[in-house]
Amino acid sequence: LIEEVFFGCANQAGEDNRNVARMAALLAGLPVEVAGVTVNRLCASGLNAINQAARAIKAGEGDLYIAGGVESMSRAPYSIPKAEAGFSFGNLTAWDTALGWRYPNPVMKEKYGTESMGETAENIAAERPHITRPQQDAFALRSHQCAIAAIDSGRFAQEIIPVMIPQKKGEARIVDMDERPRRDTTLESLAKLKPAFKKEGGTVTAGNSSGLNDGAAALLVMSAEKAKVLNLKPLVRIVASASAGVPPRVMGYGPVPATKKALQRAGLQMKEIGLVELNEAFAIQSLAVLEDLDVDPEIVNVNGGAIAIGHPLGCSGARLMTTLVHEMRLRGNVKYGLATLCVGVGQGEATIVEYLG
Repeated sequence: LIEEVFFGCANQAGEDNRNVARMAALLAGLPVEVAGVTVNRLCASGLNAINQAARAIKAGEGDLYIAGGVESMSRAPYSIPKAEAGFSFGNLTAWDTALGWRYPNPVMKEKYGTESMGETAENIAAERPHITRPQQDAFALRSHQCAIAAIDSGRFAQEIIPVMIPQKKGEARIVDMDERPRRDTTLESLAKLKPAFKKEGGTVTAGNSSGLNDGAAALLVMSAEKAKVLNLKPLVRIVASASAGVPPRVMGYGPVPATKKALQRAGLQMKEIGLVELNEAFAIQSLAVLEDLDVDPEIVNVNGGAIAIGHPLGCSGARLMTTLVHEMRLRGNVKYGLATLCVGVGQGEATIVEYLG
């Protein structure tokens, strides 16, 4: 039944290997005839995998796909370049593959810059001085509060599959909730944190930024016709998707043009969107995006966002869509939802879905 597996992964330098989608499909017990491909749009890889599956269905190439994303940032290895000569002397730089640039092209650096993600957030902060550090910290606090409330109320229960982790001694450990949200987060504790990327006048801290995390998410994407044949009731319909580019030095703006393009393709206005899952790479870029799109903050990340839950790069887009779909189902009165992310090197991706309940 399954035509192919589309999975997003941003790294692929370690145990995720060269095509984690294919290997995951095989290890999950799918027939060897089911193909798998790993896609990489960095932070939006998981959402792009979903969009790729939808496009394949529209093109008539198949009726049923598994789409999602995965990332293990805690296990990302260090990478050392090969010697340029047979016998090379001197020190070599080991690049941390968990996040950011590695082996940057000097022409890229000259033309577009190779700032770290945190530095690009500070670039946005410099352009938006009216978005203050206290506002960013308040946004981060809300993320933790909403995530903790969702965990305590069992709101995530139906979208999380418990994972058994074998231990060297004793019984296996069961992971059935996100580990990153902190109950002890306060405005006072956030205010004490020093800027992480710009010592003088910086506003971006470890507290108002997303974390380095591990995660995986998967969704079933199929045609309406196949759903009828299998007697399955779809939760949502993918209405439109879009990607867009922005200057790499302010990559956090990416969701703005991507969302506007998706809205245009869907024939909708922002005010018709009832729920938004916006990836919280940084509080400053999230607030700037909400400002530019004129979005009511109360409909955004109602169960917390990446600042609290985490941002496992290739997984995040699929995680956003999973959370969005389940929240639309729980509420029952939201017709349209939006999932969108900014992307390193200056991109954005957005997907609009319609609830079919």
